[in-house]
Amino acid sequence: MQKLVIDGGKPLQGETVIQTAKNAALPIIAACILTDEAVVIENCPKLKDIDAMLDIVKHLGCKAEFNGNDLTVCCRDIELNVINSDLTGKLRSSIFIMGSILSRCRKAYISHPGGCEIGLRPIDLHISGLKGLSVKIMDDCGVICCDGSEMKSNIINLDFASVGATENLMMAGALLEGETVIVNAAREPEIVDLAEFINAMGGKVSGAGGSVISVVGVKKLHGCRYRPIPDRICAGTVLAAVAATGGDVTIKNVVPEHIFGVTERLKKTGSRLAVHGDSMRITMTNRPKPLHKLETNVYPAFPTDMQPQFCAFLTRATGSSVIVENLFESRFGYTSELVKMGANITVKDRIAVVNGVPSLHGASLRASDLRGGAALVIAALAAEGRSAVFGTEHIDRGYENIERTFGELAATIHRVQI
Repeated sequence: MQKLVIDGGKPLQGETVIQTAKNAALPIIAACILTDEAVVIENCPKLKDIDAMLDIVKHLGCKAEFNGNDLTVCCRDIELNVINSDLTGKLRSSIFIMGSILSRCRKAYISHPGGCEIGLRPIDLHISGLKGLSVKIMDDCGVICCDGSEMKSNIINLDFASVGATENLMMAGALLEGETVIVNAAREPEIVDLAEFINAMGGKVSGAGGSVISVVGVKKLHGCRYRPIPDRICAGTVLAAVAATGGDVTIKNVVPEHIFGVTERLKKTGSRLAVHGDSMRITMTNRPKPLHKLETNVYPAFPTDMQPQFCAFLTRATGSSVIVENLFESRFGYTSELVKMGANITVKDRIAVVNGVPSLHGASLRASDLRGGAALVIAALAAEGRSAVFGTEHIDRGYENIERTFGELAATIHRVQI
């Protein structure tokens, strides 16, 4: 076990390079199954979630290895092994591997997925979407058994713009004869990235980034080299930390339009931002102004994965903020840890009222999910005194060496073996 020890109360200064997006790399690794040739994913982040996905593809007979920061995946031969709960229990994103396996092998067997305990996160949309492609699906004692021997392309209208279901259907249609059309598709940048990756392998995906995506199946896909997009949530996390602690920081390797929903709200809190190509500078000298209403929703609205980080810095605002969580019913669990630090937060159902206080104090904290863990790190960086953040295994799912990132920005933070 490990913990992060943080001596807070210091303004962040300097510059840092944002890692490649976890939520782009995961479906791209799953999509490597679509070809029997080697794929090189450049600058792939080394994260626990990436490791969990690689364990799954290796379980299916694929080979995967890092050479420096580049990941090579080769799925020459696929073994239709049951992806058991020991593998899927570590990773919510394991569910969208069904689409790629079905596309190539026409059969798939996978246990129900795991991931952060932040809500129900049902997989109904994945199941109904694949059934719309004539996949026969049954649940056998917790194992989802998929028979795609009679798969055929179709128009699928999603009841909700689910990122995972959209990705699953894109991969399912990649090698399927005819045109698969996804209506009410998710519009996140990671969807566009997956489409561009499939196309780099010789696929025919169009419309990604809009609400209707067309996937024209091809007979075969080939290997390629591909560099996924920067991580917009990691970028937002660093920006939120600067807003909490004050200071002057430049982040590099960022796509500004991907985090517009975050930066516009940061400006409302008094942050000053300047963009220069793929770099962004944030300056914050005073306590944040409150946000009278912050609501999460699907892209391009404010992302749910940034909600805890914003709550953390708004604990030091000069007034009261209201946060409405529209996507996950249990995402405010981390707030009880912030209250230990002197934060004034009231939660009822999916609404949190955050009454800003002049300062936070250090405390012993425990992360129970990925983004909630990031929020605790931000609060600890802003607090007076020393904090210890336990549950680093959650944080390591999505942040590659978070102590190095903030250490580059003059924070006093280090990892300790327990």
